[in-house]
Amino acid sequence: MNLYGIIILGALVISYALDLAATILNLRTLDNPLPQEFREIYDPAAYRKSQDYTKTKSTFGIVTAAFNFALTLVFWFAHGFEWTDEIVRSWNLPPILSGLAYIGILLAARTILSLPFSIYSTFIIEQRFGFNTTTVKTFVLDLVKGLGLGILLGGPLIAGILWFLTYAGSFAWLYCWLAVTAFTLVMQYVAPIWIMPLFNKFNPLEEGELRRAVLAMAKSIGFPLEGIYVMDGSKRSKKTNAFFTGFGKSRRIALFDTLIAKHTVEELVGVLAHEIGHYKRKHIIRMTAAGILETGLTFFLLSIFISRPELSSAFYMQHVSVYAGLIFFGMLYAPLGFVLSSLTQILSRKHEFEADRFAVETTRKPADMIEALKKLSLDNLSHLTPHPLYVWLNYSHPPVLERISAIRAFERSGA
Repeated sequence: MNLYGIIILGALVISYALDLAATILNLRTLDNPLPQEFREIYDPAAYRKSQDYTKTKSTFGIVTAAFNFALTLVFWFAHGFEWTDEIVRSWNLPPILSGLAYIGILLAARTILSLPFSIYSTFIIEQRFGFNTTTVKTFVLDLVKGLGLGILLGGPLIAGILWFLTYAGSFAWLYCWLAVTAFTLVMQYVAPIWIMPLFNKFNPLEEGELRRAVLAMAKSIGFPLEGIYVMDGSKRSKKTNAFFTGFGKSRRIALFDTLIAKHTVEELVGVLAHEIGHYKRKHIIRMTAAGILETGLTFFLLSIFISRPELSSAFYMQHVSVYAGLIFFGMLYAPLGFVLSSLTQILSRKHEFEADRFAVETTRKPADMIEALKKLSLDNLSHLTPHPLYVWLNYSHPPVLERISAIRAFERSGA
């Protein structure tokens, strides 16, 4: 094994070990008593259920990660990448089609092997804890729709990247960056209108007390809000959520129907103010810009390493190819990707604190926002006292107790 192989193997081992250690540390926090802040909303049975849910999901996650780690190593050292390449080359396809076939085979195999884990998570774990409402029909249709979108949208994008990297010379990375950036921006615009409705129904929020309260709140901060939608989240799960998506005319805020059913008007206004806060504080623009910059860095580094014979030989490949190099570079890039992802998570958690503060400043009702966060944690059986390392690695949102503490501190400051 050459230096490239050693670096990639070391990164895989360290990443797996770090995730495992964080999960074990997080499981140990399940012995923590119920925080005083939640004693009015959690009874002992509900708290035990949330701890049991975290334990079950974490244990299953350990098994899934171990399987994926072992599968990667076995496939690698059994010369699976080379064996797949031999099959594709025997078809004598043009270079771009060979690349699509090679990547498609690996993605299809990964999807098939991960399917039993997805089924178990949905129909066993989520069902056991009273969350799952997904039918077999919906599950299968989601898979088919996802596959279709992957082929229709992802296929041409990958083909374009392969073409640039094969024929565009030294500036190929720049063309790839521009193409992916354009694709990302277009998808942000069209997804809320054409793609998301393939999976869920989005109905305009009906006239009534909630709509009037939301529009009044939006008007008070000069935020033109027309796209308020109710999403049938109950089609798949009883969990609650809300999100902001799109920009321009496709901009919309979606409330899960399960969220509306379990919260008061004042709490829902606070939740919506939080989502608007992400827009008003330019979080969406910042995260999009950060993603675009990272994409540019990725393609620049890719252009340096993709054709290195040593990278291909680390995976026992007899031929150097753009399509295989694309896969192998992704594994080589993993350590830097991990660092950048961690920084993105830190930024995302900071944004959540800022959006909470914006919601409190807008509604002037911190108690309603706190109550909404408490109910969200109860409805979703959130872990109330996660380990800091686990939070650092996995949380895009701060733990709910930290969010509530920040709101209370802001309230005490009288700002």
